[in-house]
Amino acid sequence: MLRWVWPVCLAIVGLFLLIGKGRWNVLDGVSLLMHEAGHLLFSFLGVFIQILGGTLLQLVMPISFLIYFWRQRQVAGAQFGLFWLGQNLINVGVYVADARSQALPLIGDGLHDWAYLLGRMGLLQQDQVIASMFYVLAVVAFGGMFLVPFWIGEEHG
Repeated sequence: MLRWVWPVCLAIVGLFLLIGKGRWNVLDGVSLLMHEAGHLLFSFLGVFIQILGGTLLQLVMPISFLIYFWRQRQVAGAQFGLFWLGQNLINVGVYVADARSQALPLIGDGLHDWAYLLGRMGLLQQDQVIASMFYVLAVVAFGGMFLVPFWIGEEHG
């Protein structure tokens, strides 16, 4: 019974994150740091990849966290990796949804990553649909937390 307390608590927090899309939380500072570092890390690959690099690193970090703990067969760590991924997917969804309105406060030169990316791909008018896809992926990540004990093996909790 206690093995479910951790993912239930994370899922409840995840639900609040989904309901309050765009509200600042503790992990957002770490995620923002990863996002901005991604722009620098990918800057040598051209403008499009540099701009996309912020989101890429923002998602790669929790995925790396998930993979590390998965390989160590640490259930709680892998569940947190999925939670962190879900939290970042929500944030990306919020950013994508803002592509046309550009109402979010931005750091740096004021270039809106997703307005640029979607504009270059001819998908700017689809920003809300694409944002919804990120929200759905977040729900999948949060739901996946409950399956981790079965995938990894409960004896390693």
